[in-house]
Amino acid sequence: MTPPDRGGLGYRFVRGLTRLLLDLFYARVEVLGAEHVPATGPLIVAANHHNSIVDAMLLLVAIPRPVRTLANAPLFRHPLIGPFLHLIGALPVHRRQEAGNDPGRNAALFAATSAALSAGGAIVIFPEGRTQPEPVLQEIRTGTARMLLAAEREGASGPHVTLLPVGLVFQQPGTFREGRALVLIGPPVATADCLEPRTEPAAPAARVLTERLAAALRAQIIEADDRHTLRLLGLVEELWREGNATSPATDAARVAWMQQAMQVYRLLLDHAPDRVREFRAKLEALDADTQKAGLAAERLSRQYSAGVVARFALGQGLALLLGAPLALCGVLLHVLPYQLTAAAVRLIPHTDEEEATDKIAAGLVLYPLAWALEAWVAYAVGGKLALIGLLVTLLPTGFFALAWRARLEHVGQEAVAFLRFLGDRELPHRLRERRRVLAAKLAELARTASMAGRPA
Repeated sequence: MTPPDRGGLGYRFVRGLTRLLLDLFYARVEVLGAEHVPATGPLIVAANHHNSIVDAMLLLVAIPRPVRTLANAPLFRHPLIGPFLHLIGALPVHRRQEAGNDPGRNAALFAATSAALSAGGAIVIFPEGRTQPEPVLQEIRTGTARMLLAAEREGASGPHVTLLPVGLVFQQPGTFREGRALVLIGPPVATADCLEPRTEPAAPAARVLTERLAAALRAQIIEADDRHTLRLLGLVEELWREGNATSPATDAARVAWMQQAMQVYRLLLDHAPDRVREFRAKLEALDADTQKAGLAAERLSRQYSAGVVARFALGQGLALLLGAPLALCGVLLHVLPYQLTAAAVRLIPHTDEEEATDKIAAGLVLYPLAWALEAWVAYAVGGKLALIGLLVTLLPTGFFALAWRARLEHVGQEAVAFLRFLGDRELPHRLRERRRVLAAKLAELARTASMAGRPA
């Protein structure tokens, strides 16, 4: 199979479709560090692996040049995913349980990656070897480094292979229209000193490169003990932002702050474990009480005067009322594929990190089928004009329904907060005071960490 090129229709089609699906599923996808991607020359893109096939989809869109993705061999036999993998020139990886006693299978993979890299192409690999949902980098295997060294030996007279670490950071990755994805492309990993002379045994060099790649990947992601700790870390960042004039202004700065905060957290577990555990327990209690009260952080500072409530209710109520007919139309046109997709995902055995992949894959099949059925019904009942009307309104009403639903949820949350306020007018004040106390304790912990030898 020849590597895809920028003019390849199959590759461009899959990349465009992937971009559309990601834009539809996620509320926001941001790519930072694209300037680190070399425009030409052999390239290995190595990323952490938390979200099944969605990870590869993100890299297909984020890397501004054609890439060949390494994918598990069974996926090439998948009736839906397999054809797309072939179109983009993906390369099959046979895991140990699949390769059996045939080492030639992955020898063929090394030959294919060396050929692609020697031709100046780019490949995408997930060096952890498996996907998993926890915010921890698993052990990095040496396969990536060995592929790089093999390609260097094959193309001894050509340019060196660039090894590029990429961090994938998610918020609510499996939640439709609420999830967010951040792609952080770091600077290339230093490899030159491991390549000379190129004919020496590769094992020591592979270990060195693997250690450097692991360190580079950790610099691009937020590592926490588990997803609950990562959520609490987000709350800590909120507290810090409230108590400091200088706070992370961008997603990249926020990730860097949270990385440093986790380092401080681990340091304090050694130097002040009791204080850290006490702070965490109070933070968890505050989070639970805030969620129960329906009072997110931004609502704790609200002053619910009669005028503010009246203007909000009037403006949002009119917007919801006037938009209801169009939103209802969008719901009716899309309720069938939406429910079919939800039912299909419930029936498919999947892990947390596969949820988004299954929703996208099922929707990719069921939405067009349902739309085709609706188009047939429209034509059968109303003829060409009804069919044209359906086709013209199908997507706009769908997007409008999503926006209307988001507005309705926002109004509902505000209404719950207001009713809680009416039932206990001191509740927001008490929660604010608890946040203020925790922010002060956080500042004290930061000073303790600083005295322990680390900047907070």
